Amino acid sequence: QVQLVESGGGLVQAGGSLRLSCAASGSGFSINAMAWYRQAPGKQRELVATITSDGSTNYTESVKGRFTISRDYAKNTVHLQMSSLKPEDTAVYYCNANGKVLGVGRIWYAYAGWGQGTQVTVSS
Repeated sequence: QVQLVESGGGLVQAGGSLRLSCAASGSGFSINAMAWYRQAPGKQRELVATITSDGSTNYTESVKGRFTISRDYAKNTVHLQMSSLKPEDTAVYYCNANGKVLGVGRIWYAYAGWGQGTQVTVSS
């Protein structure tokens, strides 16, 4: 089993910064790509940023230049540094990871999982 645990959300004023972290734990797993999604009230969950196993990153247009995704491969952790925050960034932020896990018979199975979510609220 793989667990994804997020931390770092909170309340911040517009223009401020927050850093989210997500740690993957368990045994017998290998993470490929990690990502951050967010879901605002009444809206669909949207992809915010991704980072692959080779460090390639991608961002949704609305956060480019303000958010930075990074990864600590040794600790299976992904971070999202958010700066110049706007009220429209208010949402529950979810960590996502995909890769493979070692299952019965020592066979690798595809894995995709989500963290529990962390609330980010930006006041105007």
